[in-house]
Amino acid sequence: MKMHEVAIIGAGPAGIAASIQLARYGLDFILLERGESGGLLRNANLVENYPGFPQGISGPVLVQGLVEHMQSAGVMVVESEVSNLSYQAGAFHLYTQTFEVKARTLVIASGTKPRTFSGLHIPASLKARVFYEGYPLAQATGKHIAIIGAGDAAFDYALNLSSHNQVEILNHSEHTRCLPLLWERASHIISITYHTNTQLQNLEEGPSGEMLLDCITPAGFMKMEADYLLGALGRDPQTDFVSPEFQPAVRDLQAQGLLYWIGDVQNGRYRQTAIAVGDGVRTAMQIYCRLKEVS
Repeated sequence: MKMHEVAIIGAGPAGIAASIQLARYGLDFILLERGESGGLLRNANLVENYPGFPQGISGPVLVQGLVEHMQSAGVMVVESEVSNLSYQAGAFHLYTQTFEVKARTLVIASGTKPRTFSGLHIPASLKARVFYEGYPLAQATGKHIAIIGAGDAAFDYALNLSSHNQVEILNHSEHTRCLPLLWERASHIISITYHTNTQLQNLEEGPSGEMLLDCITPAGFMKMEADYLLGALGRDPQTDFVSPEFQPAVRDLQAQGLLYWIGDVQNGRYRQTAIAVGDGVRTAMQIYCRLKEVS
């Protein structure tokens, strides 16, 4: 089995940036991605704080640019999901369903995963119409979409989907957690309706196959019909592949410069594309400098 110098898990902005910089150094590496490249950025309606785009740039367009840059650097993405990993005999072992990868250095850029509805029964017949990311609905037209949440993601999804659909934002409290400018924009779009103190209690299928949301509001019970339900309930680090057996070695491997966590998987509330890209470039440079010192 070939030993790679570096393995990168995740082809979001951080992983892509790291791969481009490693390619510039001519280092041997493998980039693994379980889904589409671009990560959470695919959901973004408008990225307004990425330097070089004074008018902002849509998330999908920025993703396209990142992927094209990666491809021009000769980077190929291996589409496979890492299910487990270990460190033994001086090497990381990454396990997928069909093959194993060995590498001396590991970069984890796996991003985040959405929180799902807790305590809400979703009928089997409706599960295909419940989403936790906005990009699968990007082509929807003439639909009625209910969004649960009150943060940046909920309002960003609403802004992205409202040009061709009717959108309802349901907030269980009266306080928003989004940027003021997102609230300001949403409040001026007639195809977006915002409900405060509205709690989703039940989800059921109507007699004609329609999705029905049973909600509790200050005015009492409300039944809402929707084509799709989109949960914007927050996100957690995507570390499902990190087993409890691997955890004790993490701190020591980081101290040795063999293991790196970059991008949204470790940035908490500082989940920004520019920060993730910087993480990727810096990490690639650190790896290169360490290899030069030991060679």
